[in-house]
Amino acid sequence: MRGFTLLEVMVALAILAGVVLTVISSVNHHLALAARDNEDTVALLLARSKLEELTYQDDAPKDRPMEGTFGPERPGYSWKAEIGEMPVAFFKTLTVTVTWDEGGRTLSLEQYLVQKK
Repeated sequence: MRGFTLLEVMVALAILAGVVLTVISSVNHHLALAARDNEDTVALLLARSKLEELTYQDDAPKDRPMEGTFGPERPGYSWKAEIGEMPVAFFKTLTVTVTWDEGGRTLSLEQYLVQKK
């Protein structure tokens, strides 16, 4: 007789199932990483945009924190900006913090500003 025994077929199927499960798990993990990287990139671009906007905005309040959301385009993202003092004369810091994932994730960017006389 030629062919495979039932035991050989079952061992081959068990090995195949293990390989398939490993591949599916790996693909799922890498898709989650890609989604997280996408969120990080969006947050970085939003923070840079808000930092540039606030840097060149003359009527921004300097004595209190500024905050807001990114409107209907990015409803899950919010921002907060603070202007801080530095020990070096004529310089201040502008820090923009973007929060997303219901406050679970944050990203901060800081820029040094020259004080106007």
